[in-house]
This record gives sequence, C-alpha cells and structure tokens, in this order.
Amino acid sequence: MEVRAKKSLGQHFLTDLSIARRIVDALEPTLCDGLDSEARQPAPTLEIGPGMGVISQYLLEREDLDFRMIEIDHESVEYLLGHFPKAYGRVLEGDFLKINLKALYGDNPFLVIGNFPYNISSQIFFKILEHKDRIPQVVCMIQKEVAERIAEKPGSKTYGILSVLLQAWYDIEYLFTVGSGAFAPPPKVQSAVIRLRRNSRTDLGCDEALFKTVVKTAFGQRRKTLRNSLKPLIQAKAQKENWDAETTSRFSSNPVFDLRPETLGVEDFISLTELFG
Repeated sequence: MEVRAKKSLGQHFLTDLSIARRIVDALEPTLCDGLDSEARQPAPTLEIGPGMGVISQYLLEREDLDFRMIEIDHESVEYLLGHFPKAYGRVLEGDFLKINLKALYGDNPFLVIGNFPYNISSQIFFKILEHKDRIPQVVCMIQKEVAERIAEKPGSKTYGILSVLLQAWYDIEYLFTVGSGAFAPPPKVQSAVIRLRRNSRTDLGCDEALFKTVVKTAFGQRRKTLRNSLKPLIQAKAQKENWDAETTSRFSSNPVFDLRPETLGVEDFISLTELFG
C-alpha cells in the first residue's frame, strides 16, 4: 500500500533516504531547554506531517527523543501504523494548526521537525511563534524561496514579515538545498532545510502585539516608505493622543518614516514600535 499524494494537503513525499537522514541528524535534543542535563530524559519531539514515514523511521531509532507525530491524512496514518510497529501510540491524527499543544505538552519544552506542507508553512511558523517559549528548536524542510526569506537579512527584496517575526526570537540557519527529484510527486520548486534555535531574548521591550501589527502593516505595502505604509497607524496614534495637524506632521517627519521596511532589522522595528506605544 502506498499513500496518494493529495494536492489539497500540499503533499510532496520525500523519497531520498539520505536527505531524510540529514534532516534527522540536524535535530539537537541538547537544545531542549528545561531538561535536566545531568540525568537527561529523551527530548519531547513532534514531527509535523510524517506522510509515509521517510523521516519518521530515523526519528524512531533515536533513543534521545520522546517522539510523536501529527498527521491530518487518515490514509497516511493507516500507512504509518501498518509499516512501523514502533509508531503505535505515537501517531496523532489531526491538524497541527488546530491541535492544543498546551494539552499535549503542558508547560514542558518540545522540539519540532518535519517536511512542512508548503501550502501552510507560513501558518505553521505563526503557530510556532505562539509557543516560542516552549519550542527551543525547529528543523524543517520548506519551499526554498520561503527558507531564504526567513533566513534573509535586512536589505534584501525577499526579507519580509516572517523574517522579522522569526528572527526576533530565533537564530536561523539555512542548512542545505533539496532538489525536486527527492520527492514524489516532484514539486515545481526547489526545497530547503533550515534550523531555528531559540535565542536568549525573553522580552521585546515593547508591546508584542503592537510589534506584530507594525511589522505586518509596514510590509503590507513594502514598495512604499514607512510614512505611507504606516499611515493608518500614524492616524490612529494622532487620534488617540488628540494631536492637531502640526503635531501629527511633526511626528510623521521622523527620518525613520523615510525608509522602506526591508531596510529595518529587528531592533529597528522594536524602536519603531515604541514610537507608537
């Protein structure tokens, strides 16, 4: 029995075993903060979208991992249980975007790994950000263009919302590129494997929700200067503070508003957010 790749789920099954092994080897359980380093227990680890278990088979071999996998496709779940005896009790049938991770792991840290479905990879990262204080490390394969965007530094045309939001909390490494021939069916794009390690930041020093709003609004019209793209936030600030036209004009004349969003790093966006606080 083989699983049919379903376009609606963005499935492209990895078939290259050497790539699968490299992905698994990139996961470092010693980075699972909060675990006792003297008498270390296997690191809780969740694989997203195991499909036919090409990556899972190597994860199941690792005694340093307390491994589970979540799969939305019932056909894939049946395949995993039928081909990997060790998978019993480790397969959760469900949608990662909807699963209650707090109920699954409590307040304990856990690692994330997987060949992320390309059509929802951004949504997966946003959910990871929601649980950033309990996810110290992520190793994943995603579309090469998205991987480059996430790992990119300020000044690039591909630098964007995910770049800023993820780099605020994680150190990101672009590990290696994967050609389309490593999959069935082959995707029309190249893929890449990246690793995210939680950095030492515990607080942005500004309102986190407002930070997200500023970043998303700024990149909503990335070709424009911040003065234009952030105009709704400037107007909201002026209204809240009961500013007259002169005060509003003085605020918006700040030189930072002459810049475009791709030129600002994380710290710059934090300073920008403080202006609206």
